[in-house]
Amino acid sequence: MKKIIVIGPAYPLRGGIAAFTERFASELNKQVADVSIITYSLQYPKFLFPGKTQLTTGENSCKVPIRIALNSINPINWMRLGLQLKKLKPDYIVFKFWLPFMAPALGTIARIAKKNKKTKCIGLAHNIVPHEKKISDHFLANYFVQAMDGFLVLSESVMKDLIRFEFQNAIRISPHPLYDHFGKALSKSVARKELNLDPDWKYLLFFGIIREYKGLDLALKAIASKKLKDLKIKLIVAGEFYCAEKPIFDLVDELGIKDRVIFQSEYIPDQIVPAYFSAADLIIQPYKQATQSGVTQIAYHFNKPVLVTKVGGLPELVHHRKVGYVSSLDTEDMAGFIHDFYTHNREAEFIPNILELKKIYSWDLFLNQLNLLLQELEAEK
Repeated sequence: MKKIIVIGPAYPLRGGIAAFTERFASELNKQVADVSIITYSLQYPKFLFPGKTQLTTGENSCKVPIRIALNSINPINWMRLGLQLKKLKPDYIVFKFWLPFMAPALGTIARIAKKNKKTKCIGLAHNIVPHEKKISDHFLANYFVQAMDGFLVLSESVMKDLIRFEFQNAIRISPHPLYDHFGKALSKSVARKELNLDPDWKYLLFFGIIREYKGLDLALKAIASKKLKDLKIKLIVAGEFYCAEKPIFDLVDELGIKDRVIFQSEYIPDQIVPAYFSAADLIIQPYKQATQSGVTQIAYHFNKPVLVTKVGGLPELVHHRKVGYVSSLDTEDMAGFIHDFYTHNREAEFIPNILELKKIYSWDLFLNQLNLLLQELEAEK
């Protein structure tokens, strides 16, 4: 039986990537008896972390053991952990990668662990280069990339980024599976009552950590369009600000839409997520840059149509006018699609297509691609 260690954010850390790590490891554990997670004792130094806390207030629901052991900024810790893994001799180490900041730690650990001549290192990449780019990104990411024996990536966009690093080993691609750990949807009426929303209005949802590249300003401008002025539509903004708040609130005032935007400016815990998605008619992701998005896969879990922009890997997830819309970055285009959605009752049309599309985003299919990657690596031995 294979021994696999997954290194990435996990409990008690919070957020989408931590949830992915736990869900991935738990599903993998159904196929492989010996799976465990190593998570960060320090993920980001406080001065680099824009949020209020990196830790969840919920309980640990992960099905596999989690060891808190990795300090992202301590080279001695990296070497010690690498030596431990070298001695432990797991068959595979799967490294969750989404940010070049983590590359020195993860790349060093991989290089040391592999010296046992047994362990293979797999990169599971959400991103190779970040949305908010820095001059050091390519150098740091390359240090990690060249330490891997193979990669599983979540979109064609990430694949293209990886190829630019002239990675010569095996690569597999599989789309981001559903975030299906949130439980069942609520009825719209129940969800809106739970969130104290006026039942006479329709609701769009912008969900998740608010960063500049996610285009909240574009969503606000779309809501302010004359195309939507006669529709009773409000935008719910549910997520913690990781960028300056003042420009956003100033824009709301400037556009005169204060009565059409509801801000819940804090991290949304897992137990409240079903209410927000169930209350909404359409999930909007007006991102200016992207690879793929877990928000789309939360939306599909709750059978919600989505509006995304034509950037990165987002169009790979959304079949235009089948399960939602793929828009340009022009806010009038976005407003036009929102108008079409409500005036032609597209929700009833899109939901059956979402139910069908969800089948290709299963965790079983995702793990099948991982298994094919592992078979390629086994064949190389």
